[in-house]
Amino acid sequence: MKSASLFEIIAARCWNLFNEGKPFTPIFVVITFLLYNLPEFKSTVFWTAAGLGLLAVLPVILIYICFDFPLFLRNYLWIPLCAYLMIWNNVNISLALMAVGLYFFFTVFFWGTLYYHLRIGTSWLNFTRFWKLVLKNSDSTSGNAQEQVPKFLLLLFIWDSQRISIQGGIPFLQLEWPRLLIFYTSLFVFSWILHRYLFDWRPEKTNGYTRDMGVPAGALCEKVVVMIVDGARRDRFQEAATPFLDELREKGTEYCRMETVYPARTVVCFSSIFTGTYPEEHGIKSNLVLRMGVRVESIFDSLRKVGKKGKLLGIAHLIDAFGEDVDSVTAVMDNRVADKNIITRAKALMEKENPDLLVVQMIATDQTGHSRGALYEEYRRKIEEADKLIEEFFGWLDKKGMMKDTTVIICADHGQSDGIGGHGHLDEGERYVPFIIHGPAIKSGLRVEAKHSLVSVAPTIAHLLGAPYPDHSRGPVLLDAIEVNNK
Repeated sequence: MKSASLFEIIAARCWNLFNEGKPFTPIFVVITFLLYNLPEFKSTVFWTAAGLGLLAVLPVILIYICFDFPLFLRNYLWIPLCAYLMIWNNVNISLALMAVGLYFFFTVFFWGTLYYHLRIGTSWLNFTRFWKLVLKNSDSTSGNAQEQVPKFLLLLFIWDSQRISIQGGIPFLQLEWPRLLIFYTSLFVFSWILHRYLFDWRPEKTNGYTRDMGVPAGALCEKVVVMIVDGARRDRFQEAATPFLDELREKGTEYCRMETVYPARTVVCFSSIFTGTYPEEHGIKSNLVLRMGVRVESIFDSLRKVGKKGKLLGIAHLIDAFGEDVDSVTAVMDNRVADKNIITRAKALMEKENPDLLVVQMIATDQTGHSRGALYEEYRRKIEEADKLIEEFFGWLDKKGMMKDTTVIICADHGQSDGIGGHGHLDEGERYVPFIIHGPAIKSGLRVEAKHSLVSVAPTIAHLLGAPYPDHSRGPVLLDAIEVNNK
């Protein structure tokens, strides 16, 4: 199986400009505005007016970058749009129709059909389902129609009206600044109140650092293998036929309320899982990483301090957070063989490097959720396929003598909501993930019902392998899963 090429790494970073909702909004508005005004490109007056008009709309762009408007808060985005139309009473219907048409062309046909066909081999008819997913989607991507439509319409209406005023001879400083400033201030205050008093479903954070618990006395096992079934919903995981993982659950410890972090985006979640802390501290706040690398120590750094080695086998996005600790795999392959190829690569990695910590990102479940939806049978079957492949991999490790003193963690980085396999804003299906831990020092048959967080993974791995906790790790070690005589 191929590694991610340099082209794929760069392309993945560029794609996130269109995939992540916050950068997409202004980019889409600029592209739409320019296409709409294409006949005026030869006019220097137009370019001057368009540039000054963009400056006039910049405060709204900054407000929409600052605030998330997650889940039901997106419904409130229609209020400022309606308020603007009532105050100024100037609707450019043709611009609005063009913008909405371009948006659904991009999401349904370019993204949902062409992109997924070329990248993972979905059908050319995927648009017949994808349009429903765009309308239902609640996550933080550009495919969230209920969030994006009122945002880009308001921005386009303000920009277009100010451009017309300037082009008609009104100086920039003589625009309706009193009304505009009142509107912008009201929008900011409105947004702040919504997020201050209604955005109350983010996971609670742990105060203090894991190091306050004391440094591990010594290793409890020789090796840790973490299998992350990317994007696996806990409820769909339970519905699926997973005999091997059921056996691991029965002979190990299951955490029934293992919670991911906010925002529940892949690079954010992986960064929190393997640093033991939250996005505000490790610095990765979306899949679009503007400054490479986590800002704190990771579990891979901790292992190096005691002469041990960790490796993360995953797609190109994760290089942005963990750099050379990632052994990248290409995400451009038919989704029917994606996880099979990843397991083949994992075997080769173990034979070649035999790291003390191996993390494997299985991507087919997540990609199926994104392209076909998480509430369909294709998604459940991918979880069942992951069960068989994990069983095959551990059987191979056992034959190679690599399972004698190995602790296994099976989990997801986040779940998925309805729509385009949405994840980000912690809708139903995203928050809680499957989590099983099994090994020589792990209690058998235990079900932990108390709420825990994925930030506990890094310090727990450090505890098991006798390494210091990552310097900013805040998650408590999952001690309730560890046998008393092994503490």
